[in-house]
Amino acid sequence: MNARAQAALVLEDGRVFRGAAYGAQGRTLGEAVFCTGMTGYQETLTDPSYHGQIVVQTAPQIGNTGWNDEDDESSKIWVNGYVVRDPARTPSNWRSKRTLDEELERQGIVGIAEVDTRSLTRHLRELGAMRAGVFSGDALGTVDDMVAQVLASPKMAGADLAGQVTTPKPYVVSPEGETRFRVVALDLGIKSNTPRQMVKRGIEVHVLPSTSTLDELLAVEPDGVFLSNGPGDPATTTHATELTKQVLGREIPLFGICFGNQILGRALGLGTYKMRYGHRGINIPVIDVATKQVAITAQNHGFALEGEPGQRFESPFGAAQVSHYCANDGAVEGLRAFDVPAFSVQYHPEAAAGPHDAAPLFDDFVSLMEKKA
Repeated sequence: MNARAQAALVLEDGRVFRGAAYGAQGRTLGEAVFCTGMTGYQETLTDPSYHGQIVVQTAPQIGNTGWNDEDDESSKIWVNGYVVRDPARTPSNWRSKRTLDEELERQGIVGIAEVDTRSLTRHLRELGAMRAGVFSGDALGTVDDMVAQVLASPKMAGADLAGQVTTPKPYVVSPEGETRFRVVALDLGIKSNTPRQMVKRGIEVHVLPSTSTLDELLAVEPDGVFLSNGPGDPATTTHATELTKQVLGREIPLFGICFGNQILGRALGLGTYKMRYGHRGINIPVIDVATKQVAITAQNHGFALEGEPGQRFESPFGAAQVSHYCANDGAVEGLRAFDVPAFSVQYHPEAAAGPHDAAPLFDDFVSLMEKKA
């Protein structure tokens, strides 16, 4: 590590963390956020929901299992930048094809290592996620100059990013056996493991671009509609929200996760807000209002729906309820409509990477489509 070039992580409040270049060298800008997962860094890096963000890993050692060709959650790394404390010198895993450092460099991801990520995480917890930049090599400059570049970068609030990560054209993921149902998945930043979870249950998944119209959706003749995860501010999703309202109006069974939870909420009349530092990790407890059961969940979001645990409210589509909430801070973690077949959660039941407590939600989606049929 001593032979690496110098690097700096610069926050918009002027705080500077010095370290060593990791991955590609140069300059990158984005929102600095921290992820508490101790495993699954490959899934994190390739999750489109992290587009526009500089991810800080709270786990001190990263890269131990290298990089393989099976665990990607999309076609590329989506994070804007990467911050770690102690990168592995040599990966040790039978599936590893190359080091994490090599893959970051290959894909042009500017990172920084040898950073006191504990101190950095405490700083972001106190002051909130904020704009930042990673600078290394020829991009290193004076602190004033680097801070000015960070302050000139766009904020995450108001960022419309789903259109940048969606599929350019429709594609189909088919089950190996009998097709029981056909589902349209609106791609707002979908992860690869989500269609895999559905095809295991006999669902033929038609993944459509986020710009798809109602006519294009209905042309598939779906038994259900799925709203995926994705990046950015849900307040910018005018088209997806209107499309969701049209689906609700036709009473097509609907299931949303993460970004999809926020879009369903906005379609039902709830507002959204930017959280101080959000939920990012694979160890976040969520309570089901109806059963009082706790699920340990994988999450990645910096925005949330307004509402209180268990709150019942009237929507343009009838009665609905805040069905789940976070045990840590009371944030809204799920919705259920009573008069139309729709529900959503703020977390990731496909759990890539993460615990499998929430996997039965895909079975709930199947049950909803069975009931409608």
